[in-house]
Amino acid sequence: MKLSGRVALITGAGSGIGAATAWRMAEEGAKIAVTGLPAAGVEQVAADLRAAGHKAIAVVADVADGAQVEAAVAKTVATWGKLDILVPNAGIQLHQEDRELHTLPEDVWDRTQNVNYRGVFLTLKHGLAQMVTQGTGGVVVIVISVTAYNGRSANPAYVASKHGLMGLNRYVAVHYAKYGVRCVAVCPGALERTPMHDDHPDPDGREARLRAQIPLGRTGTPDDIAPFVTFLATDDAAYANGAAYLVDGGLAVA
Repeated sequence: MKLSGRVALITGAGSGIGAATAWRMAEEGAKIAVTGLPAAGVEQVAADLRAAGHKAIAVVADVADGAQVEAAVAKTVATWGKLDILVPNAGIQLHQEDRELHTLPEDVWDRTQNVNYRGVFLTLKHGLAQMVTQGTGGVVVIVISVTAYNGRSANPAYVASKHGLMGLNRYVAVHYAKYGVRCVAVCPGALERTPMHDDHPDPDGREARLRAQIPLGRTGTPDDIAPFVTFLATDDAAYANGAAYLVDGGLAVA
């Protein structure tokens, strides 16, 4: 129970890596604010956690809306009195619309940045404000992507957003250490199924192509990523700060 007594707010926690991380952290004793959209997923994950004996609340919030993110942090603190762990995880990838940069519609760029980049900025802004006010430190684990290490993705808005998050990770690590806050990032590789899997123009072909590229011979699952996010939030990783960790089956080095 390495997170016993700690409070974690996880965005994008209604499915995928966020939901798996909520379960893993709860199993380590954390109280979980399951945050994000859509409401049905967030509420179901929180209900399932409570049914299993864990402490969890659902906080429906659009991470691109600063007032909603601020309210999510406030509800978490009102419920449990503090915030110890922040996991900005929410993200989108508009596979079919986010194509060649010279023809990319501006609204597709904006929609992607609003969630993937602005959403993380707002989550950091309000989460860090609470941690600084508390004066007891904290841990931030930003979920980025293997895409932040290369330009191979066909989705330029997505690539740009993920590269930007690397800078935010380093900024927080350097400038918030004085408050007892450390910040690290996890960069997942290709998952066998993401929340936007069916939006891909060729999901079956994508799976076969990626399996051939990944040294371990398979795409990942949320349960491959969640243990690493959780580990980085524990005191076992207390000297980790500012780094980004690839969890991708070897894809980035192949």
